[in-house]
Amino acid sequence: MNLNQQLKDLRNQNRKLIPDDIYAILENATKELSDSDIVKNAAKKGDKLKDFQLTNHLGKRLRLAELREKGPVVITFYRGGWCPYCNLELRAYQESLKDIKAAGATLVAITPELPDASLTTLEKHDLKFEVLSDVNSDYAREIGLIFTLPEEIRSIYDSFGIEVEKHNGKGQFDFPLAATFIVNVDGTITSSFVDADYTLRKDPSEVVQELKSIVN
Repeated sequence: MNLNQQLKDLRNQNRKLIPDDIYAILENATKELSDSDIVKNAAKKGDKLKDFQLTNHLGKRLRLAELREKGPVVITFYRGGWCPYCNLELRAYQESLKDIKAAGATLVAITPELPDASLTTLEKHDLKFEVLSDVNSDYAREIGLIFTLPEEIRSIYDSFGIEVEKHNGKGQFDFPLAATFIVNVDGTITSSFVDADYTLRKDPSEVVQELKSIVN
């Protein structure tokens, strides 16, 4: 089963579990985000993606410019280890990691979560690619991916047991859009997936095919 089908099944399951009034609020928030200009103004195919310097769970700092020296880089953004859609995505990319590497690319995931939280996610899913902490969402903001979680959604998340500040830091309610980029060795974005709907993600099988077209 590919990632898109897994995400669809999860959406259907959650629709049955979430009360109608709460589901309507969540759906309306996604619609308002979709109706804004955020996706249009985000980094896109053909742009030069701004360099980053971000740390992994061990405090090691990685630069996009250095990663690009080895070949194309696949960068996927996720909200946090508390998000079931993100977890499906991370597991799917781990399963495709061998094919991504075989295509000569490096895979990294970027999250607004603090390093301790990202370590928990990495260990939970036995991820073998770098998970980088974008503290305060500074980098994702620079490339146009950030929105602030509305107050009414924060209350809903609290009722779900999701403690956003525990993951992101005190006063931090900024999240990246669902986004995945393929960046070529010269820094150009050759493939861009950016969506205001957090239940949608770029299927890694598509990434692998696009990587093959770059190197061939």
